[in-house]
Amino acid sequence: MVINLSDQHSLVSNWVSELRNVDIQGDRMRFRRNLERIGEIAAYEISKVLAFEEKEIQTPMGTSVSKVLQQQPVLATILRAGLPMHQGLLNYFDKADNAFISAYRKHNKDGSFEISLDYISCPELENRVVIVSDPMLATGSSLVKTIHFLREEGHPREIHIVAAIACTVGIEYVKREEPGVTIWCGDIDDELTAKGYIVPGLGDAGDLAFGVKVQM
Repeated sequence: MVINLSDQHSLVSNWVSELRNVDIQGDRMRFRRNLERIGEIAAYEISKVLAFEEKEIQTPMGTSVSKVLQQQPVLATILRAGLPMHQGLLNYFDKADNAFISAYRKHNKDGSFEISLDYISCPELENRVVIVSDPMLATGSSLVKTIHFLREEGHPREIHIVAAIACTVGIEYVKREEPGVTIWCGDIDDELTAKGYIVPGLGDAGDLAFGVKVQM
């Protein structure tokens, strides 16, 4: 399942437009905050499909029966670009466990690249709901590899992906490789360059959030 959060013409589409805008995205704090906001909205929307239970709550004046999450999710993110969206998710799922994965494009001399994963830190994943955040779902390779990496640590009950912008090519790849995953995105673009960048996209989310890196 794929949910485009901009379909409803909410504030999400406004924040996505600022992420894309070359006249605005130079403000790193604002760029990070817009990613964080999208993460917060995604957390709220995902919470609607999670399992809840009734719990009796004692108030100063009596008791109230409230609906609360049966289990906190595990929030996973791909370093470093995913950190602002991860913070947005964590703002809402503030009792969640957390996982961090190092994944990056290792470029070859011929211009091609491969996804390198060499670090993971995560809690128990068995039968848990896992939410993976990465601002750009381009080819989908890094997300699929990340999910496979996580599955080596346990067998999640549900997996959700949160992205600011997704490409149709990447979405189809993820759906083929991980058909049970739900994708939540701020917007969807159709074009992907030969080098794996989304068009019109927004550029390199990691560089815009944290500064230009040296290519490895």
